[in-house]
Amino acid sequence: MDPKANPNAISQPPPPTVPSPPSAQPPPHQSDADEEDDSVKQLNECSSVYLSLQDCLVNTNRNWKSCQKEVQALKACNEKRNNDKRK
Repeated sequence: MDPKANPNAISQPPPPTVPSPPSAQPPPHQSDADEEDDSVKQLNECSSVYLSLQDCLVNTNRNWKSCQKEVQALKACNEKRNNDKRK
């Protein structure tokens, strides 16, 4: 429709655009999460202690003083693991 022919005519909105297909890239921060998972796997037997420390830090708003029990448990686990490697 020619708007010059009828100045009172209501213009039509443009047709909706079709969203592009999702890209093959991983979601944001996915690679960071994968790296963290790899780090936890490397801890082997200390992974549950490490995850307990992470949970404590999340629950206490990153207050390390409140999580000293978990920090000391992780330290002891890592020392034991390192001593076992040397044997």
